Amino acid sequence: MDPFAPDDVTWHPVSDRLATGRRLVVGVVCAVVAIAVVAAAVLSAVSWLLALVAVPVLALAWAWWLIGRQVRAIGYVERADDLLVRHGVMFRNIVVVPYGRMQFVDVAAGPLARKLGYSSVQLHTASPGTDASIDGLVPDEAARLRDRLAQRGEARLAGL
Repeated sequence: MDPFAPDDVTWHPVSDRLATGRRLVVGVVCAVVAIAVVAAAVLSAVSWLLALVAVPVLALAWAWWLIGRQVRAIGYVERADDLLVRHGVMFRNIVVVPYGRMQFVDVAAGPLARKLGYSSVQLHTASPGTDASIDGLVPDEAARLRDRLAQRGEARLAGL
């Protein structure tokens, strides 16, 4: 049995908007590097420096592909007693967060995330090793998950 793919669960994927946001950030960084390389080549009159423009272009192509795979690998599932969160392609990770160990749940979204329409849910527990975050949730799902997790956490702490 694969420890990263329990048989009794159906994983919920995150929004593709997360990939769009991450790709935009990488695209801007690569564009700035490419412009700097072109400017250095023009100002120094060393024409072979223009060949270095291939580095940020190749980095962007690789990152574009990798970001898509990484976002598709993110998932979560609510079970009766805990929440499972997975991520990672090469270095896979699955975090099991028992509802009774949750102390509080954050929902956050920066300016780019708000513009693209996604949020992140951060779960804080008594042990930092079992903290988990789920990036790339649409705001309605993030709010629903926050409320549901808080409700389940309170019920477990109350001994219900």
